[in-house]
Amino acid sequence: MKLDPTDIRYLSSEEFRVLTAVEMGSKNHEVVPTSLISQTSKLRSGGINKILGGLAKRGLVSRVQNVKYDGYRLTYGGYDYLAIRAMSKRDTVTAIGNQIGVGKESDIYVVSNAEGEELVLKLHRLGRISFRAIKTKRDYLGKRKSATWMYMSRLAAQKEWAFMKVLHEHGFPVPKPIDQARHCILMELIDAYPLRQISDHPSPGTLYSSLMDLIVRFAHSGLIHGDFNEFNILIKRETGEPIVIDFPQMVSTRHPNAEWYFNRDVECIRTFFKRRFKYESLLWPKFTSTLREGVEKEKGDGDDEGFRLDVVVAASGFGNKDQEELEKARFLEMSKQEEEWRSRNSGDESESGESDEMEGDEEVAHSDESPAKDEEGEHTKEDEEPEASEDGEAPGDEQESDDSRDTDSLSERDVPKSQHRSNSKKKVAPDVKDAVSSELARQKARQQKRHHSKKSVGKAGRVGGSKLKADKRIKIGIKDGWD
Repeated sequence: MKLDPTDIRYLSSEEFRVLTAVEMGSKNHEVVPTSLISQTSKLRSGGINKILGGLAKRGLVSRVQNVKYDGYRLTYGGYDYLAIRAMSKRDTVTAIGNQIGVGKESDIYVVSNAEGEELVLKLHRLGRISFRAIKTKRDYLGKRKSATWMYMSRLAAQKEWAFMKVLHEHGFPVPKPIDQARHCILMELIDAYPLRQISDHPSPGTLYSSLMDLIVRFAHSGLIHGDFNEFNILIKRETGEPIVIDFPQMVSTRHPNAEWYFNRDVECIRTFFKRRFKYESLLWPKFTSTLREGVEKEKGDGDDEGFRLDVVVAASGFGNKDQEELEKARFLEMSKQEEEWRSRNSGDESESGESDEMEGDEEVAHSDESPAKDEEGEHTKEDEEPEASEDGEAPGDEQESDDSRDTDSLSERDVPKSQHRSNSKKKVAPDVKDAVSSELARQKARQQKRHHSKKSVGKAGRVGGSKLKADKRIKIGIKDGWD
């Protein structure tokens, strides 16, 4: 659908209020009932019908006569008006010009802001006949099972806005993002033309190497463009530098098909240069070697290029499991730093603690003089009357064991407190995962034993059959009677 902005200046605030109510009702209804629209907009029912009729004539909503109820559905024209009105309130869009581009999933227009500066407005329009397999090929839905095309267009715009903003902040050759509302993205206008329009180039080798360097630079940051071809590359008119556009399909280097996407981007550039400029190079980047270089750069210099941008923008392929692994790695690094810090400060703590412990040992020695004398008296009596033990051990062995106990107690006293603390820290904590799994297994076994046991369930009422059959006593004989 082509954008027709002529009627946007004539719409009243009430009409925009009704459009917003239809948009809010579309979250839970495919066809929004008229009663729900009036309830959401908080306008009179008579006025609602008149406003809806006017919006339907302009093509902003479409009426659907259902079997159970009558309602309306929001069109792309009404969605465009809501997005442009949101930007006009922020003074980022004040005038709309001509259409400069049409893609399989978007329309491009020239607009201007309050200062008269020309900008580019991109409107995502998913659901066209030539591009309807997007629900299975891209992860716009996430965990959702279904969604409308307008809602998916909004998700695509949000994803592209996030990628463009992060890439521009880190110095990548991308357009400067300015504003985003619903399914529309506002960016700067660059004086450039697409690569597919170039028929001849003075140095195709230089351009080829710069484009391959861009692919490698994306991969070092943890991203793969996914659609790196002559349609999504602009060449500046003055300098000849390449500018990359169209980012909704970007994936992480941890994506299961990351190598295939990377090789496809490289092959697109190679085939284009071979077909258009008759230039074929013997050098091109490989996926494994590129990732290896990126890891080495992260460990080495620590520049911004080594920072993984897929973590920041949550590119597809970087899920919750990868985030948990990243948090575990950060926790291990922090624990190593803490251990190093403790090992450095352990010498100072031991020196300061030895003086305090020496004074405490002297006090303990004075207080233990009397029991030591009593023990000596007992030992003398035992020496005068030596007796063999029942186990056949000599009395000297018991004395040696007592002496060993005393030496052990003295050795424990002489050890400084810092060593006790370090020994206590060396104790390995029990595995929490095994404990939790064993406890869950026990609970599951209890539930199975409770609900799936073979015990008979007592039935209310009389037992089936006659009384003689129901009697469980043993029958001895007819004459003898019952036992």
